[in-house]
Amino acid sequence: MLVERTGTPDVMQLRDVPRPAPRAGQVLLRVEAVGVNFADVLNVAGQYLTAPKLPHIPGMELAGTVEALGEGVSGVQVGQRVAALGGTGGLAEYAAVPAAGLVPVPDSFTPAQAAAFPVSYMTAYHALKTLGRGEAGEWVLVQAAAGALGTASVQLAVALGMKVIALASTEEKLQIARDLGADVTILQDDPERVQKVREAAGGQGVPLLLEAVGGARFEESLKMVAPLGRIVFIGNASREEVSLNPAALMKRNISVTGLWLTSLMTDPRISAAAAQGLTPLIASGKVVPQVGPTYALADSPRAFQDMLDRKTTGKVIIEPQR
Repeated sequence: MLVERTGTPDVMQLRDVPRPAPRAGQVLLRVEAVGVNFADVLNVAGQYLTAPKLPHIPGMELAGTVEALGEGVSGVQVGQRVAALGGTGGLAEYAAVPAAGLVPVPDSFTPAQAAAFPVSYMTAYHALKTLGRGEAGEWVLVQAAAGALGTASVQLAVALGMKVIALASTEEKLQIARDLGADVTILQDDPERVQKVREAAGGQGVPLLLEAVGGARFEESLKMVAPLGRIVFIGNASREEVSLNPAALMKRNISVTGLWLTSLMTDPRISAAAAQGLTPLIASGKVVPQVGPTYALADSPRAFQDMLDRKTTGKVIIEPQR
């Protein structure tokens, strides 16, 4: 799927291109599944944190089988099943990705589960632990709780012993959060949502809030977080500017932190800590990626549009070999 100009999802065009050859430090993957993130949608629209180089192939998160190794690559074998954080290039039958971005996956994971894992679960882990400093027994509020990042955040928070308040747009989506272990679920458009969150968390609000909506809703987040509370921005689905008055933070000693996995993972110590924290949770079965609807490669524009229209839950998956 090639993007030659930014815009709505229909700018993506299916094209035949030469199979990529892995350069030094890269591996060639036969792509079996691609996890679609809202960041991919924003990238196609030209609205992501960094401007895309055109033309480009979207798809930052993928899973497949190693076909060939570039010069200097060790520690991985041809035929090995892996997931990868490739940055771009996933929406294709074959992709050359940095070997440093490979993520080992359990044999129990399907290709779709493997593709659903790296971005959402690593982001959720860093939001809850690395930056959010969440502790067992603490309340955490998860917005957009039925999406890919939301389901990962709910599942991980429960596995880490935290108490979860989940917000979502429909009762069906709230049921997904309940099935994953959320303690309290509230419709995100409930007129009493702020008061209900505060009351559920003991009257003063939650110690930790994962902000995924942004825009005008951020003022509500400030009211739902407790004094000395932490807000971690993991998304801005509204695509609206956020107005922040420092005095509102100072009065109640609130901290606000942004999280971008791409830059965070450049620190090998942080990457290692995430892997160390997630590995036992995966092995125990407490963390299982939540796969949502699956599309063929040619249907990528529809998959992206369905995400924009909030028709999906869990991780949207595209299967290029389908």
